[in-house]
Order: sequence, then C-alpha cells, then structure tokens
Amino acid sequence: MSRSVIPASVGGAEPRPRHRPRPTGPGLRGAALLGAAALALAGCSAETTAGAVVSGTDIAAAPRAGVKDGGTLRWAVDGVPATLNAYQADADEDTARIAGAVLPVMFRLDNRGAPQRDADFLADASVVETEPKQVVSYKLNPKAKWSDGRAVGADDFSAQWKALSGRNAAYWTARNAGYDRIADVSQGADSHEVKVTFAAPYADWRSLFTPLYPKAVTGSPDAFNEGARSALTAVAGPFRIKDVNRTGGAVTLVRNPAWWGQRAKLDQLVLTAVPSAGRATALTGGKLDVAELDPTALASVRKAAAAKKLAVRKAPGAAYSQLALNGSTGPLADERVRRAVARAVDRQAIADAVLKPLGLPAKPLGNHLVLASQNGYADHSSALGSADAGQVQALLADAGWEHTAPQSQPGAKAANPAKPAAPVPAKPDAAAPALGVTVVEPSGTLRKAGKQLSLRFVVPSTSPMLADVGNRIAAMLSKIGVRTEITKVADTSFFHDHVAAGNFDLALYSWPGTAYPATDDRPIFAKPLPAPDGSLTVEQNYSRVGTDQIDQLLDQASSELDQKAAHDIAARADSRIWAAAGSVPLFQRPELVALRPTVANAGAFGFESPRYQDIGFRK
Repeated sequence: MSRSVIPASVGGAEPRPRHRPRPTGPGLRGAALLGAAALALAGCSAETTAGAVVSGTDIAAAPRAGVKDGGTLRWAVDGVPATLNAYQADADEDTARIAGAVLPVMFRLDNRGAPQRDADFLADASVVETEPKQVVSYKLNPKAKWSDGRAVGADDFSAQWKALSGRNAAYWTARNAGYDRIADVSQGADSHEVKVTFAAPYADWRSLFTPLYPKAVTGSPDAFNEGARSALTAVAGPFRIKDVNRTGGAVTLVRNPAWWGQRAKLDQLVLTAVPSAGRATALTGGKLDVAELDPTALASVRKAAAAKKLAVRKAPGAAYSQLALNGSTGPLADERVRRAVARAVDRQAIADAVLKPLGLPAKPLGNHLVLASQNGYADHSSALGSADAGQVQALLADAGWEHTAPQSQPGAKAANPAKPAAPVPAKPDAAAPALGVTVVEPSGTLRKAGKQLSLRFVVPSTSPMLADVGNRIAAMLSKIGVRTEITKVADTSFFHDHVAAGNFDLALYSWPGTAYPATDDRPIFAKPLPAPDGSLTVEQNYSRVGTDQIDQLLDQASSELDQKAAHDIAARADSRIWAAAGSVPLFQRPELVALRPTVANAGAFGFESPRYQDIGFRK
C-alpha cells in the first residue's frame, strides 16, 4: 500500500501523515507537545497493564427535538481538499469529512472506536460462510438510493472492489488493503443483498466499502483518477455538494432532497478554510461556528468562553504522538542503543505537561495499536524494559559506548554529569539544509572508537511546541551522555526530505488511531525489505525497524475471525513493537474544539463518526 505524506496540521503544531489509514472519523489536528526532563520511564510494569477506557468524546449533545430546522453552520477546516475521492493519495481529513456527510458508510465508529452498523444503509451484515471461503452478506436498506434515483446495489460494491483491488494499475489508488483479499462480489437473493467472497480470511471486513462511491466514480480509471476530484455525479447521504470553491476556500454542502433517513437539520454546512492562527479571532468575531484549535490558541478564546459566548470541548483525540528512532543507520541501528534511548524518555512527565493543563487524563500511552479511549486498551510498555539508570548504562556499555569524563581545567571542579548543559545554537549542517540547529551537549559524553554518541533530531520549523518537546527530550538524553542536534526544517520538507528519506535519527510526529489496527497499522510497523535496485522498501515504517515476528503476528490478527483471539494476537504484536524500540508512544493527542453555545451535536468527536444530519443549532 502506498500513501503520500506531508506535514498537515493545525498551525503546524504537529506533523502527521496527510492521508490517514482510513477515513472513518473527524479530522485529526495538531496538539500541544510539551515535556519535562526526568530519567525514569513511566508506564512500565512487570506485565501487561489493562486500564479503564478513558472518555473519548466531548460533544454538545442535544436531542433532535431540541435542534431547530434550518441555518448555516460554518466549520473551520485546513483547506479545500485536493480531491473528493477518499481513496486517492492526496485525499486528506477534509476529504473524509465531506465523504462522511454525502456518501454511504456501512459501519460508523462509536465513541470507543468500535464499528457499528449504520442502519440507514445496512439492514444487516454478517459472515454467513467460513468454509471453503469466507462469505459476507450485506443486506442493504431497501430505501438506500443515489441522488440520481438509482438504488445502491451490488454494481457499486463490485466496481469499488475492482478499482481498489490493486489488480489494475490504471487506478491511482492510495490503498488496497482488504480489497485485495476479495475473490468475488455478486448480488445475493435479491437486489438488496450483496455477497462478498474472500480468497483468504479477513477479520477487518467491516472496514470495507466505507465510504462507498457510486459505480460512476469507480467504474473507470478516468472517472476514478480525475472525475471525482472536484465533483461527484451522485451522492447518497444527508447532504449533497453544492459548491467547491477553491479560490474562496470553501465547500458548501446542502440538504440532499433524495435522502431517505432523518432530514438534515441544517440548510447548509459550509466547510471554511481558516488557518489555525486566525481561528480564535474568527470565532470571537462571529465568522465561524465550529473550529478545532491548537492548545496555544486557548488563551485567545478564554475570555469569550468565560462570557459564555463560546464553549470549548475537549477529549483525547483519535491519534497519538510518538518519538521515532531511525534504526537503519548510525548509532540507533544497534537495538541496545535504541532501547537505552527509549528508556531514558520520561513519558509520564511529557503527558503531565501536555494533558494536565487541559484537564485531560495525564497518562502516557502504552500501546501502538489501541488507544486509551478504545475498548481493549492495555499498556504493553513493560516489553521495552526497565528505566533503571544502571540498566540503561549497561545497555550502552554492552553496545561499546563508554563514558568519558567532561574536560576541565587543572584545579577546576568537574561538572555534575547528571546536569545537562543548556541548549546552544549551532550552524546548520550543510548536508541537510535547515533553518536552524540547536545542540544539546551532555556534561560527560559517550564515546565509541573515539566518536561521540550524537543524534540528529528533526522538528518542523513552525512549531514552537515541537521545539520545546525536542529540547526537553534532548535534555533527558543528555543525562545518559547522549548529545543531540535539534534541526528545525520547513514543514513542506519535514516528511519528504527527512522522515520519509531517512534523514534523521530522532523525529516527532503522530499517527492516527484506527478501529482496524491489524490492517491499517501493518505498513507502519512492517519489516523493511531490500528492493531490486538496492534501496529499502519501508512502506510507512519510517523508523525502519521491524521483525518477521511482528509481521507474522499482524498477518495472523488480520486473518483471525474470532475477535477476541485477534485482539490477543495484536496485543502480542504490540509487545514486540515495544521491544524493537523503533517507536515510543508519548500520549494520545488532545482534541480541542471551540463552538458557539447554540451549536448542537458537534464538538470533540475523538473516534466517533459524526451524525451530520443531527448537527445544527439549539432551539
């Protein structure tokens, strides 16, 4: 599977892949990244720690009877999406938002990130056969129809399967996971039943056909590649697209008169492109009704919130922030060094600094595959090992890195090796163009064959918060004798020229959470493989750290139809991911949404799929 990545975030607060694994929820935005220096690795225990699931949503809920009919709601977005086709590489969160309002979905996610059948489209869906092959029966709502009057049916399912199966290279698809396991799609007992036969068992079958495009979009490469970029010939949701105004920076959705479900409360939903820095002013000035905010913008809306002119909703978002350790080259190619570095990061201190001021649960994330607001969350970070300073130093010594006492003048008192030196500016590395480099020197150093242990730490230039967390993590590492060079680079080149290119030792970015980790997270943790030209095929595993065992466990989980057994296998995979020390989850990113007090059924959705027909203004 191939997906393009760029640093897309609110105000540059945190880079993330532009095209998330699956468009199943509200937009993923930037979060504050703060930290505090300390040595102990928080969240580790002698065994797996299952924790209570934290609340995953904060929505201004109101019954439909309390929401007035009519009105226009202005919702801030990053920009007008480059395409309306959610399965293309340049689709983004705003593509997914539009798709959720105008297209069929078979399963929506609840507030725990679990897929639930959408009765507007499905009367039932289940596995009806497992031998000799897995067969899923989709019984469609007989009322479901496209805006051109044609019934939603097997032809649409079949066309989408063929477009996304990966068998026809003429389709410019971003992913084919799941669709590549389908052997056949056919009509069932009547026109309202679709039967999907799989060539191999597929546990995440509920992830497929969400969203579902009409066959006019998926039936030919030309229509798929170009025709759906700025318009859709037919829709089947509570809204339809009235206008895509790239010049004016807005997408206008209006009620779909052909919608058979509960009538949309709003006359219009206008997705308005507003940069993060201008959202607080636009909200207080009455030019926006709903906007996700970076935590640094909270101060700008507090006065309005205190006067009850705005409300702020907050919840753990459907994404997590992590520290990536590049294991393909340099000192971190040695697993012992990676584990020592990972253990030296005080995840609890970082979670405290980020989440406590927001009133959110301040716990570091202990899982790469399941977030704390999802059912089945458990902390597997103990697989990384103890943060005991002696054990950390033993790992480094075993890898050949020995401490060198700090240089001092005759008669001078030696510096305290536990106290890191203050960050000092340095000239940018000519081989890696940057906007600035800060060096964090330890009092004492680690050396091997006369070379100092020094790591390149890249952060995007527009994020003072990432600069802060980078400095703090560097200070933590200086306590164990590791020197770091924190390099600020332009957001436009952060992923392409540094993360994706492997031009880093340490990097901070985030990954979206998912209801289908065995499928969606496999490319993130897949073992890199040599390509015929001698390069390394990494998919989306930018840390370039993987093992055959991790691949095998995720493959097993994706093929296990017993959900509990699949979860247990995925838990084992997560423990192995921790042990490989290529990625250190820090915390589940906070989601902060400001809205006018009259807005109903919007807010911080977390994993939950919005019911667009219920969003509106209170009576």
